Amino acid sequence: MAVRSAAGLALLLGIAAPARPEAGEAFCSADAKPAKLDLTFKDVNGKPFALSSYKGQVVLLDFWATWCPPCRKEIPGFIELYNSYRSRGFVVIGVSMDDSRSDVKRFAKRFQMNYPILLGAGRDDLEPAFGPLPLPTAFVIGRDGRICAKHDGLTPKEQFEREIGALF
Repeated sequence: MAVRSAAGLALLLGIAAPARPEAGEAFCSADAKPAKLDLTFKDVNGKPFALSSYKGQVVLLDFWATWCPPCRKEIPGFIELYNSYRSRGFVVIGVSMDDSRSDVKRFAKRFQMNYPILLGAGRDDLEPAFGPLPLPTAFVIGRDGRICAKHDGLTPKEQFEREIGALF
């Protein structure tokens, strides 16, 4: 009789089968830190926006600025990722570090950014919550609120797509 899996071998030997990792568990290490999701921001329209309202979803949290060339280069990929995966419980949240809300609003419209854009300039609570934030900095956060990946600098869309896909 041929045994084709570890579970089949375990059954044959009468021992417990190895536990299968939950979706995303293999990608997101057990010691991954929880994201600081209790922060509230203002969006580009001046409305309050609580990060905690997205707990239970896979989140790509991107710190960026309109004047940052690598940030600008990543945005079309984030729009594509959001369009592809939002129906599966995925959201991109952009936190602009620009001083001018009107500049950010115009930029978001011009680039057709279809995901939430928040204002982060001048806040003293971001670095304690997320560490140093060179631009761009993006975090991939699992459904359980843990930070599964952090990317400082320009990162290919394909890298984010692999990480996000591993969390579904």
